[in-house]
Amino acid sequence: MIPVTEFRQFSEQQPQFRVLKPWWDVFTDYLSVVMLMIGVFGCTLQVRQDKIICLPQKMTIYNQTILLPNKTAVQPDVHEMMGRKTNLDFQQYSFINQMCYEKALHWYAKYFPYLVLIHTLIFMVCSNFWFKFPGSSSKIEHFISILGKCFDSPWTTRALSEVSGENPEEKDIKKSRAILNVSVEGNLDNLEKTQSLKSIPEKIVVDKPTASALDKKEGEQAKALFEKVKKFRLHVEEGDILYVMYVRQTVLKVFKFLLIIAYNSALVSEVQITVKCSVDIQDMTGYKHFSCNHTMAHLFSKLSYCYLCFVAVYGFTCLYTSYWLFYRSLKEYSFEYVRQETGIDDIPDVKNDFAFMLHMIDQYDPLYSKRFAVFLSEVSENKLKQLNLNHEWTPEKLRQRLLTNHNDRLELQLFMLSGLPDTIFEVTELQSLKLEIINNVTIPASIAQLENLQELSLYQCCLKIHTTATSFLKEKLKVLRVKFDDSRELPHWLYHLRNLEELYLFGSLSPDASKNVGLESLRELKHLKTLSLKSNFTKIPQSIVDVSSHLQRLYIYNDGTKLVMLNNLKKMVNLTELELVHCDLERIPHAVFSLTNLQELDLKENNLRSIEEIVSCQHLHKLTCLKLWHNSICYIPEHIKKLGSLERLYFSHNKIEILSPHLFLCNKLRHLDLSNNDIRFIPPEIGVLQSLQYFSVTCNKIENLPDELFFCKKLKTLKLGKNMLSLLSPKISYLVLLTHLELKGNHFELLPPELRFCRALKRGGLVVEDILFETLPSHFRDKMKAE
Repeated sequence: MIPVTEFRQFSEQQPQFRVLKPWWDVFTDYLSVVMLMIGVFGCTLQVRQDKIICLPQKMTIYNQTILLPNKTAVQPDVHEMMGRKTNLDFQQYSFINQMCYEKALHWYAKYFPYLVLIHTLIFMVCSNFWFKFPGSSSKIEHFISILGKCFDSPWTTRALSEVSGENPEEKDIKKSRAILNVSVEGNLDNLEKTQSLKSIPEKIVVDKPTASALDKKEGEQAKALFEKVKKFRLHVEEGDILYVMYVRQTVLKVFKFLLIIAYNSALVSEVQITVKCSVDIQDMTGYKHFSCNHTMAHLFSKLSYCYLCFVAVYGFTCLYTSYWLFYRSLKEYSFEYVRQETGIDDIPDVKNDFAFMLHMIDQYDPLYSKRFAVFLSEVSENKLKQLNLNHEWTPEKLRQRLLTNHNDRLELQLFMLSGLPDTIFEVTELQSLKLEIINNVTIPASIAQLENLQELSLYQCCLKIHTTATSFLKEKLKVLRVKFDDSRELPHWLYHLRNLEELYLFGSLSPDASKNVGLESLRELKHLKTLSLKSNFTKIPQSIVDVSSHLQRLYIYNDGTKLVMLNNLKKMVNLTELELVHCDLERIPHAVFSLTNLQELDLKENNLRSIEEIVSCQHLHKLTCLKLWHNSICYIPEHIKKLGSLERLYFSHNKIEILSPHLFLCNKLRHLDLSNNDIRFIPPEIGVLQSLQYFSVTCNKIENLPDELFFCKKLKTLKLGKNMLSLLSPKISYLVLLTHLELKGNHFELLPPELRFCRALKRGGLVVEDILFETLPSHFRDKMKAE
């Protein structure tokens, strides 16, 4: 006998593939095994036993005609053989059996067991071909691998338990599978009627209500699973090769079924026990007609009817499969039932091969699809990321990253994280929180634990906020900085922070949208004192006027877009600081001259060439700082002398060649920056500035310094670098308060020894070439180095 195990390779697939074999495939596999046994049994009988046994039917003896001498013919005598005597030996019988088997026996009776074997093997190959075909087997193997990991992952149980209000605790998976398999087998008919997943409650898996937590390793494994599922879904949803392969092999089986039923029904009657055989071999045996007995006929007849019954059952099962394939929409899969049962509303529906495999999984065990759905949910993924974040960012680690910012607040900066760790809210001493490039940030109600939080910075962060958290920020937040690339990153709740004092917005806004970015809601910011806008405005938004009654500092940084409409500035009468940077201004805006409380004006990086209108600044009696740097100003008008209240003046990075003596009539100046111009001469009137503490003419073309400069005895910082100076006056000794002296980049050959009288000057404050420093007396050099 040929053992059936020899044919197992035709139907063998990996054990885990059984999850993709619905009940009809399992049933037809068993039918195939039975039909295979019929074929093997018939073939074995054919080989081991005599196929046919024949006996001579009649014997006629022909005597030759004898001519007598008188030429009369004598007719031959005819005798019919009686009894069993045939005078044939064993070899003649074997020859007769073989000849009659080949000539007289119907082909169906001869080849029936081989036909059964061949058809059964074709059925087996068809049933499992999609598991072996290169284009589909790789997808199936990948899917089964991911599915098993998703089913066994501790995160799956935790996620499903959380949404159902239970504590996560995973029971023995093998036990749950056994229970579920029994339940599924008892409800196969119900499963067929479902449009998509009809899952079994997860309570079978969750048993004890004891708390558990994922360790770091399990969290990382689950995170990797989410990425694999995303990539797999993107790959598989593009095509439908699995669906097409399964349909084709099912159609082929139906065609085979019809073919087998058709010709077997017609030919089964040809299997007869008695066969009449007429073979012209009388010259060898003496007989022509034989009566043969087909020894296997009775058994083959019974086997053929039995085989037809099995094929009929097999065929009707395939017809049902075809009905299931074409009647239902198997290229679409809805998780609606899972969404309703688990409460995870963002589980997406899938299509094509991904949907088809999930439909097949449902026929095996609906629990697989339910647990797999957890890894399609962004909500579930965000929860896992949150858990991993909490493992990685412990309160102790966060406290180590605390720094003191320029506002003298304890600040924590987090950069490019996948979310916001919950452990932040345990660092109660935190005063400033800075988040950069963090997507899907959710600020929970637990932020209320940060009682000392006053400052929040959000740089390119897309976030959501809990209602309770909004209430907390309304009361506590003093400073808010938001840098955004589009309006989605601009939080709507910022316009309701009634205690906010400083607001900084950095983002590109179209000119048409600048008036309705949400700034109309600024009227609710009753305590706002500082507003900084870095954008591309063409005019001052009307909504800023809503906070004009209490706004003190306004900073507008444009990207070079020309700011043309500034009339709204006139209404901001309480402004003390105004910056209009990179706004392509060609003149000092007249609206500025109406701001009688203005103390600081900065017009950096504009296109100012002439500042004759500066005379109107004499009405700004409180103006102490004027910054006209980084422009194209060629000269300073004499009207500058009327700005008697100025204490700080910045003209650096312009094109000034000649300094007007009237500039030095602003006798309250403490800080004067004229660096990066084309100045060749400093008027002696500089000696009038007896309050001057900072003076810079770096990067000019000055050849000589007036002695009157050294009469400014309050000078602490003097920057003369990168000029054309060749001599430093000994009167430098007058500047006894000097702490910073920059001389590098000139033509000095030596330094005056009188520098020793500048007792506040240290080596770190003297910026000069090393070779020039060596020209000072050695004891003075040693003293400067020691200090």
